[in-house]
Order: sequence, then structure tokens, then C-alpha cells
Amino acid sequence: MCGIFGYIGKRSDATDIVFKGIKTLEYRGYDSWGVGIIPNAPTSSRKAGLRGATTKGIVVEKQIGKIGDAKLHNPPASSLAIAHTRWATHGGVTQANAHPHLDCTGNIAVIHNGIIENYDTLKKQLSNKHTYVSETDSEVAVHMIEEKMKALPFSEAVRQTFLACTGSNALVAINAHSDEIVAIRNGSPLVVGYGDHEQFIASDAAGLLPYTKKVHFLEDNEIAILTKNNIEIIDIKTNKKKYITPTILTWTRAATTKAGFDSYMEKELNEQPDIIHKISLERAHSEKLTEAIHKARGTYLIGCGSAYYACLAGTYLFSTIAKRHINATVASEFTFQEDFINDKSLVIALSQSGETMDIIDAVKRAKAKGATIASIVNVEGSTLWRISDLPIPCGAGPEVSVASTKDLIAKLSHLIALSYCLAEKKQETPAIFKKAALETRRVIFNKKAIVQLATQFIKKEHIFIVGRGLSYPATLEIAMKIKEISYIHAEGMAAGELKHGTLALVEKGTPCVVLAPNDETYGANIAAAMELRARGAIIIGISHTHNVVFDHYIEVADCGPATIIPTIVVGQLLALAIATEKGLDPDKPRNLAKSVTVK
Repeated sequence: MCGIFGYIGKRSDATDIVFKGIKTLEYRGYDSWGVGIIPNAPTSSRKAGLRGATTKGIVVEKQIGKIGDAKLHNPPASSLAIAHTRWATHGGVTQANAHPHLDCTGNIAVIHNGIIENYDTLKKQLSNKHTYVSETDSEVAVHMIEEKMKALPFSEAVRQTFLACTGSNALVAINAHSDEIVAIRNGSPLVVGYGDHEQFIASDAAGLLPYTKKVHFLEDNEIAILTKNNIEIIDIKTNKKKYITPTILTWTRAATTKAGFDSYMEKELNEQPDIIHKISLERAHSEKLTEAIHKARGTYLIGCGSAYYACLAGTYLFSTIAKRHINATVASEFTFQEDFINDKSLVIALSQSGETMDIIDAVKRAKAKGATIASIVNVEGSTLWRISDLPIPCGAGPEVSVASTKDLIAKLSHLIALSYCLAEKKQETPAIFKKAALETRRVIFNKKAIVQLATQFIKKEHIFIVGRGLSYPATLEIAMKIKEISYIHAEGMAAGELKHGTLALVEKGTPCVVLAPNDETYGANIAAAMELRARGAIIIGISHTHNVVFDHYIEVADCGPATIIPTIVVGQLLALAIATEKGLDPDKPRNLAKSVTVK
């Protein structure tokens, strides 16, 4: 859940490159940041065949807090540097705990993502031979490399250190006496980028787009040794070289910029109508998944966070449109239901990053039982993509804001298309998607009323969102967005559950959002609105038609089952407006990171 970036090559502004690199990856962690630089040798030293770094060691600058508009303090010219943004998992948010971590000599540095589960045992093995300056598990690795380098070359010392560590980790190490970057992963993502006499490494391929589209996503237990002119991939266990065919990224560099918007979230939210339209033109993916579902005996949808809410929506869509039962489970809970999995099961995993540990773990366990794995994933080449038997590209493009918007809408679009394909009603989808795309665009264009409404909520402690049927997962997603970026407690629930406990929390002035689309749930949702209003709640109705019970009305035209899409977009806009009104950064909510690569 940390941002990692490294450069080695022909340029002398490596520090600038990695500093910009971690700024683009800050959504993966922003408690603190740091860079490690091997200074270029002076001209006289180069003529003598020496590196300036052999005497200067590694220059490190670390700070706590978001990287934002921070600047480095006179960094030396360098052709080799690494950088890191941290999301704290072990040790508090302090400058000492920020990465990189140095060994006792100041000549070895590591940056690390993950948790070294046996760090305490390893630390005891090193006993009193080394001085520790942080509270982190990560620092143990650099001192172990230091110890092993007394008898081994640098890359082998890194390899043996990594083999001694347990848990899911990604480790990147540099040595002032060696023109190379050594990187290893097991469970935590790393991707290398191939350039012209320069090489790159990052924790997310999006960070490489300004420099190269030619990449390799490291597999578990692969070592990458980066030198100026080459990237060598080695199997960590056999220590044998592997021959790699690089992947060519299809994303554009522009896709990772704000493009004039105030935040990535706003930009990504505005991209949604075009994404819906693009998915409406793609039929092959739905046909492949339909065939897999027909062959299976038992289909399971799994996801985390917003992706799980898409899974839950899928169960309603498959039931009402395709008359088919499909199970939805939170990925982290799937392990406790895996007794049902066998070699005839189909597991469809939904993920934005394709690197979320709870998803990867659930999929690997299902695969070990013989299940077929399909996935709808936004990052082609990610771990989930590679281990799936049937990977389907989500097609949302890079999503930088921590709070997922366009990726979720893309997943819902795929599931709607799949439901109609299962029902053998593919001919109906173009009209439905056209309505949904147009209505989503209209909602975004006419957001002024939503923005004005948000000003009334900034001092509220609780917001409740209720709905039934397909609107139920929409309530959960809207509540998630409000919680994530405005820090207001929001609770989404099935409207029928109000009187089973939550109604006790509703008092005069409590904002309650009621989803009332033009379907079989409309009457019951209006009845819930009346129950809430009778207790003094302020009712915000999101519906195709105004009702007298609504204190505030936001129109969402009837788009059939796809009405869930513009309805959720209203919730995204409301959350963004509240956060903006409160002066919060919607892209980087506190305590959260984009890709959860630890359990």
C-alpha cells in the first residue's frame, strides 16, 4: 500500500524523476515520503573509474505528511535513485520510520512495501551487531543485507535476505558501491519499465507512463536486477535467469493527469458517460463470461469495498434479468465459505488494481480447489489478471483518486451487459446503455443543485441512505463515498431494515437520502421516506418523479436496471461537494490508500 519508484540510466536528474514518480503514486500512501540518491562521481573520480558515492554514501531526504508541493533541498546530480511514499503499517508516522532505510555504513538503502511477519526473530538473530533508528520491520531487511554482504555480492545478499523474510512483501535495494537496483516481490506488486539506456521500477504501472509503455509485471518470487542498459529477471528460488516478453501498456500519459479539473476524483467522475458508452459497444466479453457461467455449477462474485457492492448489485441483476442465482461474497470472508468450492465452480473476481491482497488470497485458494477463475479487472497484467483463467479488462483507464468512481461504474456496466447476455436479450442493451450514459452526463452537467444541497450537510454527524432491491447496493456505495472523503458517518441500508434498529438514531434534522427508482420497489421506498419524515428527518429523494414526502428532490430519469448508474453518480457528486465544502482533499482521504496489498 506504499508508492515505490526507482530510476537508473543515462540522465543525471534521477532525483527529479523519482520525486515526480512518487508524486504520481501518492494515492498508494501519503503518511510520509523519502528519496535515496547515489550521487554521480565528480569528473576526476570518473576518470579514475570510481563512483563519487563510494565516499559520499547514499544521500537520503525524508519528511512526514503528504508530498503535495514539497521540494527537495539541493539534491546532488545522480543517475540512480529510489523513492517511496508510505502508508504506515508498522511503526508510527515519523521521519525516522519513513523510507528509505539505511544500513549502519550509509551505503545500502531499502524501500519496502508489505509486512515482514518474522521481523522480530530476524532482528534477534542480528543481536547487537547493528544500530536501529526506526520502529519499522523494514529496517531489519537493510541490516540483514549489510550482514550478508560481508560474504556475498550485493544482489545475492538481497536475495537471501528476502528468502529469510515471511509475509507479502516488495523490496527494492540499492548499494553505493554497485550500479544496479535490486528488486524482489512476493504478494506485493512491482513493475519494471524498459527504456533507452535507462530502466524504471514502480509499484504501479501508471507511474511509468511518462517514460515508457514497455513493462514487465513481476511475478511472485522474481528478482529484477536493473542496470543502465538491461533488466535481468531471475527466479528467487532456483536463482536461474528467466526470459521475459514485456507487456505494452495501452493507457495514455494524459489519462494520469487532472486535465484541468480541481481533483482526480472530479476528472474521473466526468469520464463516466464515455466509459458506459464504450462498454456498450463490447459484446465479446459478456459472451465469454456467459459461456463460463453456463459451464459452471455454482458461480461466485467476490470483491472488496466498492467492488463488492458491484458484486451485490450483480446478484439482483442476474436474478431480475436473467432469472439466475449467483452468490456474492466479500473477498476477505470468502475463505470461510470455500468448502462449497470445487472443480466445477466459477469464481468471478472484481478488482480495480488487481493487486488487493484479500482478492488475490481468495482467488488462489479457490484455484487450488480446481475452480475456474474469471475476473473483471482494471489493470491488465496485474496479479489478478495473470492468475485468472478468463481475465476481462474493465476498461475504465487509470484511476488515481483513492475513492473509486469510474471503475465501479465500469464494473456495473459489465454486469448489466452480462445479465442481458445470460438472458439472451443482448439486443436490448444498446438502448439501455444509451439512456444511462445520457442521464449520467445530464446529472453531472446539472450538479449545481447537488452542490448547493451539500452546504447543508457539512456540520451533520450522520447521513442515512435507504433503498430496496437493486437500490440497496447503491445505498451502500453512496454511503461509502460520503464516509471516505467527507469523514461524515453515513450508513446505507435496505429500507425495510429501518425499523429493526436504525430508526432509533433518526431525529429532527437528520439527513436521509431515499432512492426511489421507477421499479417494483418505488412504493415501499416512499413508505420508508414517510417513516423517516415522521421522526423529523430531512428527506432527499433521488427518483424519476417528485413526491410530496421529499424535502429536496434530485431527478434521475428512468433507465431501467441501469438507473443504478446515474443514481450512484448523484451520490459521488454529493460526497465530492461535501468534501470540497469542508476543505478536504477528495483524492487522498485520511487513513486510506488505493490498493490494499496487506491483509
